[in-house]
Amino acid sequence: MKLNRRSFIAAGAATATLGAPALRANTKPRVVVIGGGAGGATVARYVAKDSKGEIDVTLIEPTRQYYTCFFSNLYLGGFREMDSLGHSYGNLAAGGVNVVHDWAIGIDRDAKSVALAGGGSVPYDRLVLSPGIDFVDGAVPGWSTMAQNAMPHAYKGGSQTELLRAQINAMPEGGTFVMVAPPNPYRCPPGPYERVSMVAHTLKANNPKAKIIIVDPKEKFSKQALFEEGWGKHYTGMVERIGPDFGGANVEVNPDEMTVNVDGEVIKADVCNVIPAMKAGKICEMAGVTDGNWAPVSGHTMQSKIDENIHVLGDACSQGDMPKSGFSANSQAKVAAMAVRGALTGSKVFPAKFSNTCWSLIDTDDGVKVGATYEATDEKIAKVDGFISQTGEDADLRKTTYEESVGWYAGITADMFG
Repeated sequence: MKLNRRSFIAAGAATATLGAPALRANTKPRVVVIGGGAGGATVARYVAKDSKGEIDVTLIEPTRQYYTCFFSNLYLGGFREMDSLGHSYGNLAAGGVNVVHDWAIGIDRDAKSVALAGGGSVPYDRLVLSPGIDFVDGAVPGWSTMAQNAMPHAYKGGSQTELLRAQINAMPEGGTFVMVAPPNPYRCPPGPYERVSMVAHTLKANNPKAKIIIVDPKEKFSKQALFEEGWGKHYTGMVERIGPDFGGANVEVNPDEMTVNVDGEVIKADVCNVIPAMKAGKICEMAGVTDGNWAPVSGHTMQSKIDENIHVLGDACSQGDMPKSGFSANSQAKVAAMAVRGALTGSKVFPAKFSNTCWSLIDTDDGVKVGATYEATDEKIAKVDGFISQTGEDADLRKTTYEESVGWYAGITADMFG
């Protein structure tokens, strides 16, 4: 089925029948959601919409305009404008969600309340955490967020993405772009390699003698055969990857000198995109629901395995086989919304099912994808079956795949923000 805005929303919509009264006499149950991205915006919207006013829903999100990280690589490649990636929360508010633009700075699990940077606190009966990712301190020696202007990560949508594009466009003729790729697990497994493709697309048009070097700690990566085929076809001689066998796992950067030391060999970079190791957004750690870098959850309900009154979605959670992606977060949000409504109003809860697809653009109309369906088991969210584009596909199929991704973007953002 070719995805578009209407079919995406229809395919993903969760249904439930409202039943028992609210848990507290004469008081609506309260759901607080922290983080307004693919997981948080979706769960807030669905709980408010499907509870038909029986649940008070508050979304805490500091930014008034949310820029998606997914599809931001297409901005680097010149296929999208930044405005097309930005989305406001007005329709969520109109749909019954109380949108609070502030930072959540603490969670009192005993009192069931969220402290805000602007003062005061927000009480909850159920709390949903969907803060996305933060970076592991010291993951790339020499790099920290204090150096992100010199060596941007651009792995959170918005100003970092704009900065990276400006740096790419200002590269000297024949210059060198270096990407330090992240170790597993991380947000959007094909993302760094789609980014290489989009940077190469821009450089091929504007700076064809430029070089791209990927320094990678991983033995292999998502859609590897597809990307390598595409780089050979479209960007001959431009892209070089240094894997762990050649020092890709032993990297140090110097933002002041704009150098990358790969196992003792120093590379001078004109642009350096450092994508460090990742972990759950800091509020998960502050809430005490992480186990290492991620927050373990039950696949049946997306409830934290540490606190049953908290649900964790998307990139921040550790749940099993699903990759960390916008599609995954949106899918998990619908399961969580159904579980939350069931717990607070007695509405019917159906068995949890999930799906994910990750599209990537390699060059103009050369789109590829990978995806799977999943179900909840007592141990994890388990993969049921999957699919992936094949090498050697014809141009018409690749163009259709790209067009499908454009329809999906329109669909998921409508599903998130209304």
